[in-house]
Amino acid sequence: MTLWLVIIGTCAGCYLLKLAGLSAPRRLLDHPAVRRFAMAVPVALLAALIAVQTATDGGRELALDPARLGGMGAAAIALLLRAPFLVVLVAAAGVAAGLRLLGL
Repeated sequence: MTLWLVIIGTCAGCYLLKLAGLSAPRRLLDHPAVRRFAMAVPVALLAALIAVQTATDGGRELALDPARLGGMGAAAIALLLRAPFLVVLVAAAGVAAGLRLLGL
């Protein structure tokens, strides 16, 4: 019963958060600080997600995997060269797969 209360409470909280976003006044959303914040938050969250997935072994331990780091480095280089997103993905996956094939 407690689990269902938590699920219902979470659903209600998510709905209210979505409703708050839709109910925000337009002049607040057009404020330059709010616009910068809204543009920066997704990038920061994705960068944090990538860092956590790269530097952990799926648990709570810090594990530096050379193949993952190599793939991340290849993606960073491709991004610096302004390669298309698909090329970035293929470069990262190819380097990671190559390093795993070499036993790293």
